[in-house]
Amino acid sequence: MPAKIHHAIARQWELLKLLPNRLPGKSALELAAALDERGYKVSKRTVERDLNELILLFPLACNDRGTPFGWYWMPETYCELPGLTLAEAMTTRLLEDYLKPLLPTSILRTLAPRFKHAADKLAFQKESHLSTWTDKVRVVPAGLTLLPPEIDPLVLETVQEALLKDKQLEIQYRAAQRKQASTQTIHPLGLVQRGPVGYLVATAFDYEDVRLYALHRITAAIPNKQQCRRPRGFNLDDYIKTGALEFGDGKFIRLRASISPELANILRETPLTKDIQIKERRHDCLLTCTIVESWQLYWWILSQGAEIEILAPKKLRQAVMDGIKRAAEIYA
Repeated sequence: MPAKIHHAIARQWELLKLLPNRLPGKSALELAAALDERGYKVSKRTVERDLNELILLFPLACNDRGTPFGWYWMPETYCELPGLTLAEAMTTRLLEDYLKPLLPTSILRTLAPRFKHAADKLAFQKESHLSTWTDKVRVVPAGLTLLPPEIDPLVLETVQEALLKDKQLEIQYRAAQRKQASTQTIHPLGLVQRGPVGYLVATAFDYEDVRLYALHRITAAIPNKQQCRRPRGFNLDDYIKTGALEFGDGKFIRLRASISPELANILRETPLTKDIQIKERRHDCLLTCTIVESWQLYWWILSQGAEIEILAPKKLRQAVMDGIKRAAEIYA
């Protein structure tokens, strides 16, 4: 099919989707503007010509009681036409990259035709400014970028299906500091993507404490037909808010630190917490805030070097001093 005819069919299909199902309808000028937003730059006259052709094939009506004329679907004949708009195709394409690590493989398979449809739509209307948007936006992680670990595809699919159906799992799991994997019966509660690493949130055996399992450390997973048991009142968002994904015990501390003016400027723009207070002093700034005590906080403090000095709590100050001392001994 010639490209020109193909383009005309796609435009007319989009035009049909824009028509309302009631009076007073939409004018040719309004429809031309709406088509332009969807990547079809055409004149009012072209729209009128399209409508006069389409009214011979579809139950359309023209409200000619006044000017400008309004076009609409005849009563009780409006139908939902399949297909993505250009804006929907752009959104679908952007979402694809971020949804893949989080959705079950079975669902991704059902979405594959829609993802392909979105890509084809953008390729077909490559002259539109909207179709190039996906080439103009990116999300990059803060800090040093680590490559994601390899996850066994079969393990991932088994985990996702068990989570989806609320079933128990028998897994072989190798903890970070262990050489050998252990066998565990777990109750999947959620999946969380933290940077390049995916974690399964679950309880093990008959214990109530919620644990994190790095997906790449699960060496085998066997589905279990038994229904998984959820701790009473468990909520994934509440669990994340405890700071568990920052590798702490969820306890809050009142942090006091002397920071450089340069770091103070950064933290004013991107605060550590909502209650952060930064007070300017003669040679430095005093930072106070309430924050979860975690390894993530400890690593962040060490990464700031001489830009920060912990004043309180004493336990954290001592931990930072010990870490700096060990590093100094290595480089001495």
